[in-house]
Amino acid sequence: MAMKTSTSVKLSTAIVLLLSIMFYHSEVVAQEVTFANDIAPIIYKNCTTCHRQGEIGPMPFTSYDEISAWGSMLNEVIQSNYMPPWPPSKEYSRFSNERGLTDDEKSLIAEWIENEMPRGDISLEPEVPQFPTGSQIGTPDLILTMEEAFQHSGNGNDEYRVFVLPTGLTEDREIAAIELRPGNATIVHHALFSYDTSGEARNLDQQDSEYGYDGFGGFGIDEAFTRQFPGYVPGQDPYIYPNTLGKTLPAGSDLLIQMHYGPVYTDQLDQSTVNIFFKDEPVERQVREFIMLPFEFSGTQMDKPFFIPANQVETFHGQYTTPIDASILSIAPHMHLLGKSWEVYIEHIDGSLTNVIQVPDWDFNWQGTYNFPRFIVAEQGATIHAIATYDNTIDNPVNPNSPPQFVTWGEKTTDEMYYLPISFVPYNVGDEDIIFDNSVTSISNVHLEKELTHLDHPYPNPSSDHIEIGFTLSVDQRAHLELRAIDGKLIKTAIDSKLYAKGKHLHQMRVDDVQQGTYLVVLSTESGEVRTQTITIN
Repeated sequence: MAMKTSTSVKLSTAIVLLLSIMFYHSEVVAQEVTFANDIAPIIYKNCTTCHRQGEIGPMPFTSYDEISAWGSMLNEVIQSNYMPPWPPSKEYSRFSNERGLTDDEKSLIAEWIENEMPRGDISLEPEVPQFPTGSQIGTPDLILTMEEAFQHSGNGNDEYRVFVLPTGLTEDREIAAIELRPGNATIVHHALFSYDTSGEARNLDQQDSEYGYDGFGGFGIDEAFTRQFPGYVPGQDPYIYPNTLGKTLPAGSDLLIQMHYGPVYTDQLDQSTVNIFFKDEPVERQVREFIMLPFEFSGTQMDKPFFIPANQVETFHGQYTTPIDASILSIAPHMHLLGKSWEVYIEHIDGSLTNVIQVPDWDFNWQGTYNFPRFIVAEQGATIHAIATYDNTIDNPVNPNSPPQFVTWGEKTTDEMYYLPISFVPYNVGDEDIIFDNSVTSISNVHLEKELTHLDHPYPNPSSDHIEIGFTLSVDQRAHLELRAIDGKLIKTAIDSKLYAKGKHLHQMRVDDVQQGTYLVVLSTESGEVRTQTITIN
């Protein structure tokens, strides 16, 4: 790979290209906002993955006619940040593949709606992304389907049912992902996955007169609780283990699905399918879980018993001491309709704190597993603090009891949960420096841009302290990152011609020493590419 010998030459080239881009941008801004040029790329990238035939979205967004028909509603849910759904606070901690639109994107949509949704030049419209058939993430290696349809009674009650699906595996297989495809998405509230090699689950199934067996409280097998794979909740992409990390599904095992069917008032049938994806490379570390529950057997020390009296707002503070050096890769907070908020952080032995997740406004309809862009390391003896608040008053509009009733732990929707699985692997030296590739789910694989080198929007924007800058390189090469004034004057250099590998990278730049105003973040590469984003310093 040929190297540039003069940084000044590269910067001069970057400035010329930058000024050209700035001029082009000023011309584009003056043009009318249209579906073809501006709106279709935003919707197809951020919304269509769920809003298409066979997915969780209640209406499809795969064409101009479909999208414009919902224009006013679309603008309302986007401007209120209800869609795309992303409950965790981005100011508290960051995750891979975050959903959400930038302020610029939301402004474009608002302007388009206000101007009566012009379509623009049809020939310029991007093609609708091509999604896998029967899957959100690709072609599965193994497909397992429930042997028969199960009838969920329309008696207004929750139902937990465990289904036993023989895998037929003749050898141990390392798993990259497990994906549930609900047969009846209107009743499948969520699902947990585990496995059994003893035949005990088959016996429980045979002893029950209906297909499957009662799964209230778990899988009915003690070992299954500690063998879980990432589960299913509506609206979330299946979790794919990063390279060299995964779990093993043993030869001859039965896959267990603990299915939670929500309350309905007419009998409903469900016959769901499970897609299983095998790892292409050997698994070097098996993924394990710390599971914080409000009970001593889980290793969690609670500040008080898990009881929520009627007409009370209660907060519970659990603490878990990590028994080994652990590298944490994901977290999946769970509670029910009384849930109000979560906050999880790590208190290290030296007294320092690491933010893990904060969900300031819990929404029972939007929950799932959240994956970190890099490992969070918790040394042996560190304390994981998990604080959950519940609102059991009439002020809670989704309180399932009217008037409010005494509530405690339970798996029914009208019960409550403090359930916090934290996935980790045993720590290896250097885990702090590992950055996971974000291109592991369908959302980030939907690339409408022809270019591969990309500069993300700086976050937070505006900022008065520091900004995080994500960028993607198309090939291994040197990159230069700097902050410039609108007139092109160099303010500060963040990365000075550093060699980076192909792929996604994240850099933090302090801006508390920069005067208030609007600036340009400029990424230039050895191959002559230049990308810019604006940032406001206040």
